[in-house]
Amino acid sequence: MTARLDAQRRTADLAALADGAALDVLVIGGGITGAGIALDAASRGLSVALVEKHDLAFGTSRFSSKLVHGGLRYLASGNVGIARRSAVERGILMTRTAPHLVHAMPQLVPLLGSMRRAERALVRTGFLAGDGLRRLAGTSAAVLPRSRRISAQRAAELAPTVRRDGLDGGLLAYDGQLIDDARLVCAVARTAAQHGAKILTYTSASDATGTSARLTDQRTGESFDVAARAVINATGVWAADIDPALRLRPSRGTHLVFDAAAFGNPTAALTVPIPGELNRFVFAMPEQLGRVYLGLTDEEAPGPVPEVAQPTSAEIDFLLATVNTALGVTLTATDVIGAYAGLRPLVDAGEGRTADVSREHAVVASDSGVLSIIGGKLTEYRYMAQDVLDRAIALRGLRAAPCRTRDLPLIGAPGNPGSDTTAAGLPASLVARYGAEAPAVLAEATCPRPGDPVADGIDVIRAEFEYAVSHEGALTVDDVVDRRTRIGLVDADRQRVVEVAGEFVAS
Repeated sequence: MTARLDAQRRTADLAALADGAALDVLVIGGGITGAGIALDAASRGLSVALVEKHDLAFGTSRFSSKLVHGGLRYLASGNVGIARRSAVERGILMTRTAPHLVHAMPQLVPLLGSMRRAERALVRTGFLAGDGLRRLAGTSAAVLPRSRRISAQRAAELAPTVRRDGLDGGLLAYDGQLIDDARLVCAVARTAAQHGAKILTYTSASDATGTSARLTDQRTGESFDVAARAVINATGVWAADIDPALRLRPSRGTHLVFDAAAFGNPTAALTVPIPGELNRFVFAMPEQLGRVYLGLTDEEAPGPVPEVAQPTSAEIDFLLATVNTALGVTLTATDVIGAYAGLRPLVDAGEGRTADVSREHAVVASDSGVLSIIGGKLTEYRYMAQDVLDRAIALRGLRAAPCRTRDLPLIGAPGNPGSDTTAAGLPASLVARYGAEAPAVLAEATCPRPGDPVADGIDVIRAEFEYAVSHEGALTVDDVVDRRTRIGLVDADRQRVVEVAGEFVAS
């Protein structure tokens, strides 16, 4: 089948379900975990539908650090299992399933006079352990270079605003960086559609049991019941809405957005130890669209779960104060051009700081028969999907092929049937976001001036807005601006492009 998602396919798929189309698996939740489950199920030959109340990547999955972590932090805390799995999953993404979306990111820890010898030794030991994890996972140094010490001059070249006074070089290591987390969700969901999955955004689920749910089209208000042999709850921090017996402990991670010029247009992520903490850092990461993201926090977020979390002034002050300890300039709130926050769906383990709560995931069977997957981290989405689906297959007696997702290229990756190897000569920004699918973005455009930027100074072209609607399931201006592209993270940029996005949504 095609990976194309559009309004017409959504309407047809909804109608088929309303008419009683058989389902092996119903997945509730359109974040990275839900999309991963849909892909795993469809690629095993199961009939599957994914329903999402809002848009793909509406929740936590678009508010991460855009990193594919190798698990070093978890190794330092003694959690060898999750550390090794993270390194393995990072290697799978970087070399097999999504090499077009995940690249090596240099991380620079500047060796400043304020950093004691023991602290330097601890970071260096950690980086060497990270090298060991990479080798254990079978990831080549050609994909993720080895860590090393560099000179003060080289450190300043990578991070031009680093404090020069007392700079004694730096420690450099590498981790995986996503061009964008929401693009990964979209690619996984579209690859699931390519294998026959029904991907239904703006479709809510209620009254879920182990074999049924009531679906409501949020755009028309129409509701109907569906039957499935297995129902999987992958709604993240909202999981208790489906199964009230679940106990989660959300924590808020906040990032600030800067014009990259404020950091001197860095080419490495400036990595600053948090004073008084072991194995916790603040990162200033160079990103697409000429931006730097500074993050991140780990704050308790009790109470009702908001649809979109908001950064607090205390978190903003903390991030600025921490990064300024390593800068030769002083950044203030006036330099911040955007901010975002996401909620981690941590499993409630009782007392202690959320920063110390395990990032392990859990599969929980409710009294109603719904299977819920909670906890976990973006890097391990594929493993988590396989885990919960294996459980569903065993419990429900589903006939399915073995898991294929370790070696299944996503749309845009070399080897995917919908990819094209002739991306030469196209804008680098387009290739970074679409990989081998980039030629199709322009080739299938029908709009006037497809190669023109959507606004001066923004390297997103009009053809990308059209493709978001015609192939990537975008139904609203917000879908286009806030999730298929990330222009909306900066409100001033958002205001400049909403009218252009409206041209494509309305057409």
